[in-house]
Amino acid sequence: MPIDSLPRFSLAHLPTPLEELKTLSRQLAGPTLLIKRDDQTGLALGGNKTRKLEFLVGHALAQGADTLVTLGAAQSNHCRQTAAAAAKAGLRCELILNGRKPDIANGNLLLNEILGAACHWIERSQRAAKLAELDAQLRAQGRQPYLIPVGGSNGVGATGYVVAMQELVAQLGGRRVDHLVFGTSSGGTQAGIVLGARIAGFTGQLHGLSIDKNDPEHFEYEAEVAQISNDCAAYIGSPVRVTRDDVKVVYGYKGEGYGVVGSLERDAIRLLARSEGIVLDPVYAGRAFGALVDLICKGFFKKDETVLFWHTGGSPALFAYAKELI
Repeated sequence: MPIDSLPRFSLAHLPTPLEELKTLSRQLAGPTLLIKRDDQTGLALGGNKTRKLEFLVGHALAQGADTLVTLGAAQSNHCRQTAAAAAKAGLRCELILNGRKPDIANGNLLLNEILGAACHWIERSQRAAKLAELDAQLRAQGRQPYLIPVGGSNGVGATGYVVAMQELVAQLGGRRVDHLVFGTSSGGTQAGIVLGARIAGFTGQLHGLSIDKNDPEHFEYEAEVAQISNDCAAYIGSPVRVTRDDVKVVYGYKGEGYGVVGSLERDAIRLLARSEGIVLDPVYAGRAFGALVDLICKGFFKKDETVLFWHTGGSPALFAYAKELI
């Protein structure tokens, strides 16, 4: 498999730590808990998108791009890490963000400003039109833009999590993990994990905890993730193929909606911080970890099993949610 020969730009501190949550495991009287610390990838305060961006930026540079363009919510961790990756690679960065520019930039928005990204504020429904407009403007200026989809979730970006699964299996050194759980939204991380598990020989069950969807039939999310997995397999030259039945998603934890902090996230953030000194973000990892704790309390996992939570990072967003968290 030619992953080592694919275009790649070094951005992350790898391997990220793998830790056991001994205190919390005792408190919950549940399964043995491990955590994979992708909040420690290092780029502009870390996060899971850094792994994807190594391959996306490598691909952009190979195509002669001079500008990265991407989209996301106002407090997008992906946009912040894209801005940092662009700075490190000597590229310009253009961010299309949902909503209106706030009077004071905080959280990820503050970092976007510090990192030098140009921000364009729109209503979410205007994304496609603004993207086409911006692409045309940049090309008219003689620039060579490279579009990165929301969350870096395409076949190229998912390669980062194929490599991550190989990294995890090496770290485990044969230790059994019965369940691997993680937050899922735009699909790229889950797509890479599903494909990477097959390639690396990881045999534990994979559970994507949806942070922004409640209706599996309406969204056909599993099919979308499978398609990204297969696009990734084609990109890296793997014969493995994934079907929607290979993609397992846990629904029912959307709460009041994307980016709306409720008791699930608030309690999960405090629980992990006060038991292990580890900080979660309020939108992705906080909601996913809250779902994990709820599942443990409901007996979804056996007490003699080992469950690994993949921390996808995003802690800078905490500071934009101070009122909701205190």
